[in-house]
Amino acid sequence: MASAPAAVPAAACAALSDGELGELLDRLCDRYNRAEFIDDDPIAIPHRFTARHDREIAGFLAATIAWGNRQTIVRNGHRMMHFLDDAPADFVRNASTHELARLDAFVHRTFNGADLRDFILALRRFEERFGGLGSFFESRYEATGDLPAVLSEFRREFFAAEHAPHCEKHLSSIDRGAACKRLCMFLRWMVRRDGRGVDFGEWRRIPMSALRIPLDLHVGATARALGLLARRQNDWRAVEETTAALRRFDADDPVRFDFALFGIGIDPSRCLSDYLR
Repeated sequence: MASAPAAVPAAACAALSDGELGELLDRLCDRYNRAEFIDDDPIAIPHRFTARHDREIAGFLAATIAWGNRQTIVRNGHRMMHFLDDAPADFVRNASTHELARLDAFVHRTFNGADLRDFILALRRFEERFGGLGSFFESRYEATGDLPAVLSEFRREFFAAEHAPHCEKHLSSIDRGAACKRLCMFLRWMVRRDGRGVDFGEWRRIPMSALRIPLDLHVGATARALGLLARRQNDWRAVEETTAALRRFDADDPVRFDFALFGIGIDPSRCLSDYLR
């Protein structure tokens, strides 16, 4: 991954009023929430497809391997789709034992072919039991109104069938306090809708206001530099703190600021200090 944002003098950020900070966040969102950034981002993988179930499965699997070098993530995400015959929903539903065995050749860092096979079988179970990932998340959110509770239930359901314990490390546990960055990112992709052509807005029964910020090293560093996050650990409590701070600027769609916080953290041509001069 790109290095963390360059240090910004605390005084520079402390001098910003809420109005100025909101304006800065809006400018950064406008810079990075653009279709031309798709090809270099893991969201490029689900953008290959137009059908909802294809996008759900491709998006979930792309988010699952979204750690490490971004170019490698995107390249391996496309490779993964080739392993799924470039038809992820059909493969999940219908792949034979022989076709599943071919997945053994896939690897992304510590996510290997056996992990991918277990994930495919778990996704098949979701298709059979709930009608797909989107149906599960939408129905469970409608029933609870509590996104953290849905994330907890999702992980329990995902690993309810037989699987190798090794694959569990690739789906973060909110019950253990993890930031669940990749799940939150996947939910942003599927829930947010703003007409900018990046996020899909497929899951309309979950309000954008319920989303949480996908928090990683870059987002955490930028959030701290801007005074949005005081907690030192990048865990679920930090996710809630950052999201709550962002709701001051947009209560209906706080996670749109992910484009601002993450974008400036990985942009080699700009740094946060450029916007504070």
